[in-house]
Amino acid sequence: MMNNLFSIFDPTINLFNLSLNWLSTFIGLFMLPMSFWFLPNRHFFLWNFIINKLHKEFKNLLGINKFKGSTFIFISLFSYILFNNLLGLFPYIFTSTSHLTISLSLSLTLWLSFMIFGWINNTQHMFIHLIPQGTPFILMPFMVLIETISNIIRPMTLAVRLTANMIAGHLLLTLLSNSNLNLPIYFIFFVIFLQIMLLMLESAVAIIQSYVISILTTLYSSEVN
Repeated sequence: MMNNLFSIFDPTINLFNLSLNWLSTFIGLFMLPMSFWFLPNRHFFLWNFIINKLHKEFKNLLGINKFKGSTFIFISLFSYILFNNLLGLFPYIFTSTSHLTISLSLSLTLWLSFMIFGWINNTQHMFIHLIPQGTPFILMPFMVLIETISNIIRPMTLAVRLTANMIAGHLLLTLLSNSNLNLPIYFIFFVIFLQIMLLMLESAVAIIQSYVISILTTLYSSEVN
């Protein structure tokens, strides 16, 4: 029996006082079909098609000042988040992206690297970016303050967006599953149907959130060039 609704997100599985829940980040590699490692195959063609589409989109967002191969950073970010989001939909598998430990580590590391690179190599551009074009002279100090705060909270907003979306869906599934105990048999089938629909929605959310995080990170990196 759960102590509270958020107990499903607690890393409680351990061996010799070592948490094993975080192994879900890597254990999914063993769930890939054997044919994935043999080329050519359908899985490879599908994943290669997705990567090529993402590469073209990230390339357009980064603009002409991009470095060669920089799109693969964001493709890797998309793949990692998507992999963990979908893996968390399986029963009894820990959803690592539902914790700020993972999501904030990813967003803060990337944001810091972009900021350090921008302020060291493009200092004048970074100062200009703090003041939108056409801002009246009297409003410039306020705009600098507002833009600075918005830049600082970016990694937190990325992390909270991913974490909140992952937690919300899992909580709804948990609430529906716990309400089946004392219901009539005919109503249980209706609740199961709702759970299936919600699971399909969560699958879509897992894909959309990984795409949104990678797109926003790409946009943030394009601002420092």
